[in-house]
Amino acid sequence: MTDRALVVVRAGALTTVQDRGRPGYAHLGVPRSGALDAPAAALVNRLVGNPPDAAVLETTLNGCAVRPRSTVTVAVGGAPCPVAVGGRPAAWGAPVLVRAGELLEVGAATAGVRSYLAVGGGVAVEPVLGSRATDLLSGLGPAPLADGMVLPLGAPYGPPARVDGTPQPRPPAELVLRVIPGPRADWFTARALRDLATRAYRVSAASNRIGLRTEGPALERARPGELPSEGMVLGAVQVPPDGRPVVFLADHPTTGGYPVIAVVRAADLPAAAQALPGTPVRFVPVRRR
Repeated sequence: MTDRALVVVRAGALTTVQDRGRPGYAHLGVPRSGALDAPAAALVNRLVGNPPDAAVLETTLNGCAVRPRSTVTVAVGGAPCPVAVGGRPAAWGAPVLVRAGELLEVGAATAGVRSYLAVGGGVAVEPVLGSRATDLLSGLGPAPLADGMVLPLGAPYGPPARVDGTPQPRPPAELVLRVIPGPRADWFTARALRDLATRAYRVSAASNRIGLRTEGPALERARPGELPSEGMVLGAVQVPPDGRPVVFLADHPTTGGYPVIAVVRAADLPAAAQALPGTPVRFVPVRRR
């Protein structure tokens, strides 16, 4: 029987297995997790003939290298990066055939932060609570990749897409986040609300899969103290004691006691996954639909 697996040759700075995550378990304290740039993950799955919820590899900044034990079709998308098969340049954003034993190299991102590698059949690690996603906060799912790790692959679902390449959004030069004010906007002064909507922020190097941290003016509180812990949602803009907004991403905690001044619309969060440290951030208040 064909050995359908990937051998990790170079794990990279942080490469994890991700899919659509495990929504519906917040009441148990389990974060959603899943691919931070969900559209990019769905697109590379489509290119290799997988359903959109198949598990992929999410790399961070400097890519990874793997060697399949059988011939597979792969696609790399998300943050633009060089791709090589057996030492030869290969296409980014298109289906690529990799023969058994050939080295597939996903290089360092030339723009953005996170690249996605899909393999026909998907990464078939054991699911936990219905998902194969790595959750860095709770520790659920497989561990981040390490050199020498072997990842099982599922059987191919269907033929790869008949395309030479597909357009994919480039990482943002400016991250524009539409926000719905509240639920704890009353914990902040009028000046703080004005600052959030008009002042310049930048993506902090301390950002990770849990949250996008910002650098910029501190938001002034209208009242002291902290809230009792309450539920947190994806995209919540929480303000810790230093006053700098933090946008919660896929591995965010399910509860928290710092006030949430606003919530980012879900459609704007994939761009946050690709925003490099130093990228300007603009919060734009909008009305709830």
